[in-house]
Amino acid sequence: MQYIVSIDQGTTGTRCLVINEEGRPVSWAYKEHANIYPRPGWVEHDPLEILEATKSVVGEALRGASIGDGRVVAIGVTNQRETTVLWDKRTGLPIYNAIVWQDTRTRGRCDELRARGLEEDPIHKVTGLYASTYFSATKVEWILKNIPKAAELAKTGWLAFGTIDTWLIWNMTRGLKSEGGGSHVTDYSNASRTMLFDIDRLDWSDELLELFGIPEQIMPTPLPSIYRDYYGYTNLWGQLDVEAPVCGDLGDQQAALFGQTCFEVGDAKNTYGTGCFLLQNIGERPILSRHGLLTTVAYGIERGKAVYAMEGSIAIAGSLIKWLAENIGVINSPKESGAVASMSGEEGSAGVYFVPAFSGLFAPYWDPSARGLIIGLTAYTRREHIVHAALESICWQTYDVVESIQNDTGVKLSKLRVDGGASMNDFLMQLQADVLGCDVVRPEFTELTSLGVAYAAGLASGVWEGMDELRRMWRASAVFQPRWAPEKREKGLRAWRRAIERSRNWLEGVEA
Repeated sequence: MQYIVSIDQGTTGTRCLVINEEGRPVSWAYKEHANIYPRPGWVEHDPLEILEATKSVVGEALRGASIGDGRVVAIGVTNQRETTVLWDKRTGLPIYNAIVWQDTRTRGRCDELRARGLEEDPIHKVTGLYASTYFSATKVEWILKNIPKAAELAKTGWLAFGTIDTWLIWNMTRGLKSEGGGSHVTDYSNASRTMLFDIDRLDWSDELLELFGIPEQIMPTPLPSIYRDYYGYTNLWGQLDVEAPVCGDLGDQQAALFGQTCFEVGDAKNTYGTGCFLLQNIGERPILSRHGLLTTVAYGIERGKAVYAMEGSIAIAGSLIKWLAENIGVINSPKESGAVASMSGEEGSAGVYFVPAFSGLFAPYWDPSARGLIIGLTAYTRREHIVHAALESICWQTYDVVESIQNDTGVKLSKLRVDGGASMNDFLMQLQADVLGCDVVRPEFTELTSLGVAYAAGLASGVWEGMDELRRMWRASAVFQPRWAPEKREKGLRAWRRAIERSRNWLEGVEA
């Protein structure tokens, strides 16, 4: 039996998953790391703590799997995207903490880029993204300008930039290279989240590197996500008797798309976590969104070629259910939200609509001045109606993203594959099917990020011959079919859109 090791480095912790050649999980381990908040709006991680956590979970998962010599034949890495690390290749030490994707310290710089008209051209035109603190470019720029000697070190050729995948792969392969460390690489999917990557050419943009004052020599080499020539070899810090190839690399949301086997144009997945990340496969040509979505690389199998996705992010999903329990107490715990909402029966939300714009609206509206509201309240309203409206709001937000992708691509969604913690809520998933008017399919194994990059590494190393084999291994645990009549869906959509309009531009009106 051959085994694959998947390292999934996320925003709050690191997971290691070991799967066998049948695609079945054998062992796993997880460890959290600290979030650092030096100032309001600043979010950082200690890269060395992440590295040590990774070593720890790899060792625990391998011990749990009891694998014999030489049985690990591939290693994959998936990661929190956009989070930025710069380090000295001579010492292996970061020159500053990792700046996390959530960090907003460069908001002023992004406002300046938009004011100068650079958001559309070149940023959106070249990268498929919009000027935002979310992405890596302004984080790298900030470190080079604000950390003593960073710019000088960059000129020497000893400074390295990477997202977390690059940092881990460099350290994994470091002992197998001469002075200067390990393989300094990333994959196309992670590169496409930096705001520095030409998604058409699949290489760094000279124009954008110059715009942000970033020397090309600090950049990792962008390579396919399923890399048959291998990024390098590792014994996982002495925890393998025989070195294994590192050959799979994907950003976390792209890994979930791959783990859901969304290999055909129109295939889509939605991950229900704190927020939602919906990605839909749009094929081998990057289509730029005109409806507020991001164009991103889904994965690459050959050098110089890629499959692309449209992505829409929703800020508030699972965190809304938690808010209902912890902030206002209408439910005792998130686990009972479905049971409470179902108490309303055929009434549903009884005309109540909930727009959870706690920190503005994300895709496709991108309105930071919007604020949350509950509207349609009457003396008849009970707590089950409010809970139902809250769950329904997650589904309507997803509808907005799906509709925007369809408007951009002309491809209609036939089914939606789902994962993430809130996807285990049967009531929510049935409601999602009703709102979308298509089947919602939940897989047997819900850690799709870890599974997806394991699939990628296994393909690259020859454990599996092709995509069809992965499709055969993928198993559904539940299929939710729509029950609403089209008229009910259309009526609900009209009311949802009216509620959205009332929530928008709220701060502007209040502050005026």
